[in-house]
Amino acid sequence: MPRTPLRRASQSSLFAVSASDPAPSGLSFMDAHISEFVDETELLQANVEGMKRLSESLSTFNESFASWLYVMNMNALTTDWPQAPTDASFALAKRRAEHETIAAMEAIQQAKAAAAAAREAEITKTMEQTEMDITYTGLTTTNASVPSNKSGVKKKPGKPKLTAKEKKERSIEIEKVISCLPLEFRGSDPNLRRNMEGVIEGLLNAPAQTVKLTDLISPPDLSQARVNKCLIALVNRKVVQKNSSTGTVLYHWQGI
Repeated sequence: MPRTPLRRASQSSLFAVSASDPAPSGLSFMDAHISEFVDETELLQANVEGMKRLSESLSTFNESFASWLYVMNMNALTTDWPQAPTDASFALAKRRAEHETIAAMEAIQQAKAAAAAAREAEITKTMEQTEMDITYTGLTTTNASVPSNKSGVKKKPGKPKLTAKEKKERSIEIEKVISCLPLEFRGSDPNLRRNMEGVIEGLLNAPAQTVKLTDLISPPDLSQARVNKCLIALVNRKVVQKNSSTGTVLYHWQGI
C-alpha cells in the first residue's frame, strides 16, 4: 500500500540529522528544518481555518433550512386545506346530474320526434305516389269505358237540399273535423281550408258516404292534387277510412 513520503527531518531523530549535516556550531543545522516546520504549521492553520469556515457555512445553512421547515410546518398547521367534499359539493354534483339527465331525455325526445316526422313524411310521400298511380289508372279506365257528353265534362249529381237545421248541424260537424286537422287546414291557408270543406261536403253528400277520389274533383278549385292532399289528412286523422280491397280505392266517411 503506498504511503505519503515523509520529510527528511521526520524520518530520524535530531541527533542523526545533526550528525549527517556537519555544521559550524551548535543548532545552526535546524534553521532549514524549522523554516519547513513553520511552512507546514501555516498550511495546517490555513486548513483549520478552512474547516472552520465550512463549519460556519453548514451552521448557517442548517439554521436557514430549519427555519424554512419550521415555517412550512406552521403554515400546514394554521392553514385549512379541506380534502373531503363538503355539503355544497354534494348539492352541486346532484344538480349537475339532474341537468345532465334532463338534457339526455330532451335529446332522446328530439331524436324520437325527428324519427317520427321522417317516418310520417315517408308514409305520406308513399301514399301520395300510390294515390297518383291509382288515380291515373282509374281515370284512364273511366275515360275509356264511359262515353263523354257534348261538352266533354262528366256531369255529377247535384247536392241534396238541406233544411236550416241540417245545414247548421252539417256546419258544426265540418268545424269539429277541421279543428282536429293540422294548422294549414285550420286557417293558415284559407284556400286549403275551403278545399277541405268542399271535400268533406262531397263525402257527406255521397251515397252511403263512400266516394272515389275522382268523384271529388271539381276544377278549378278542387284539383286532383288538392283533393288527394285533403284525403290524406283525413285518413291520417282516421276521419275517413281508405279501402282498396275491391280493386278500386274507396273512401268511407267515419267522422269524429
